[in-house]
Amino acid sequence: MFFKRDWKIRLGFAPTRRMMYDPSYSLQNKREIRQAVEGLCGGRAELIDIDWLNEEGILIDPADVPAVARRFREAGVEALFMPHCNFGSEEVVAMLGKAMGVPVLLWGPRDKTPPIELAVRQTDTQCGLFASAKGLQRYGVPFTYIENCHVADAAFRHGLLDFLRVASAVREFRRMRIGQVNTRPKPFLSVMINEGELLEKFGIEVVPFSTSEAAGLAKKFIATNSGDVAQFAQDIKDKVDCSAMLDGDITAIAATEMAFLELARLHNLNAMASECWFTFREAMGIGVCFLFGDLTDRGLPVGCETDIHGAVTSALLNAAAMGDTVPFLADLTIRHPSNDNAELLWHCGPFPQSLAKDPALRCMRQHKGFWELKGGDITIARFDGLRGSYSLFAGAARGVDGPSTNGNYLWAETSDWVKWEKKFIYGPYIHHVSCAHGKFTPIMREASRYMGVEFDTAD
Repeated sequence: MFFKRDWKIRLGFAPTRRMMYDPSYSLQNKREIRQAVEGLCGGRAELIDIDWLNEEGILIDPADVPAVARRFREAGVEALFMPHCNFGSEEVVAMLGKAMGVPVLLWGPRDKTPPIELAVRQTDTQCGLFASAKGLQRYGVPFTYIENCHVADAAFRHGLLDFLRVASAVREFRRMRIGQVNTRPKPFLSVMINEGELLEKFGIEVVPFSTSEAAGLAKKFIATNSGDVAQFAQDIKDKVDCSAMLDGDITAIAATEMAFLELARLHNLNAMASECWFTFREAMGIGVCFLFGDLTDRGLPVGCETDIHGAVTSALLNAAAMGDTVPFLADLTIRHPSNDNAELLWHCGPFPQSLAKDPALRCMRQHKGFWELKGGDITIARFDGLRGSYSLFAGAARGVDGPSTNGNYLWAETSDWVKWEKKFIYGPYIHHVSCAHGKFTPIMREASRYMGVEFDTAD
């Protein structure tokens, strides 16, 4: 049972050219670009083209912009790519970018060697990119730029795929709905939020539920869907050593997970944050550490200790990963005993089991997961705010060896931990961070430009 998400981006493909150049070169460029985009994007994007517009399927005339924008909006376009097939038209680029209000990708292929003697150059694409960039800036349109390169170059391949991740994160942010189950733990001033401000500034809506609502739904599943609950419980047992757990507790965990998933589906949630200290022990007789990580593995990031901003960050990383990995919400806990640049990413047991370093050692005790996470590249991030000002922190780290400890953990080495530590001490951040395996810092940096949030880093 999973919280199914379609990460595919509806990409508006609107190649442009300027009239004064030989159209044969533009048409050749358009064909090569489209073929490359379709090959690179695979299942990550659905291309919405403008072949219906004219014989070339190329945007040239500003008078055509309203019709293109209308068709793109009807098709649900979520990002816009306007490759320059020659110099391009900065007018149509700026106008369409403004009309759509979605992430915009600006790029054109590297120009061919100029013809000899007095012949006119074929395209002057790079020159037009400078003009279009200024036009977008004049219209106040944020955009992403890939360096002027050949369509077969790695720079184009990486730039295009990174742009899709950016568009995915921006889409997630703009439709963000976070389920909140119960209130924060009383001592946790650090996870306080301004719910009205999140909605007014960013459109982020917090959807509240009581523990009794979630627990009541779980008990209903046990009473009326015992077969589905048993199948869910068996799935947990198949993945994790549950020999230290009572079967009744596994049943309660499975039913509670099903309740969270159902609430997320019913209310169109991107992620959830929940109280995890007391209320579910009273309502269901279980702790919820393991099940939060298992829900994240199933596609629904859940933040413990009712950390709404942490859930927002996890949702952003989840969208940026586009299904390649899942996030985990960790405490910045202690410094490495011998590596001055490494820190312990830890929590009592809510990390996704799919991220375990050694799957054979995954076990659940006291309703908590116990395993070390795999290493490799890690992105550490935090969306947070103070006194009406919000920022998105992201930085790169790498998993390293360190002493074993309880719960879930990973030792992560940074470029300069002292800089990181001071960054988190002075805020507006806290000890909770959302992390994901991979290099997503550039994605978070670029996405923040579209989200209207200040980007921050310690690197």
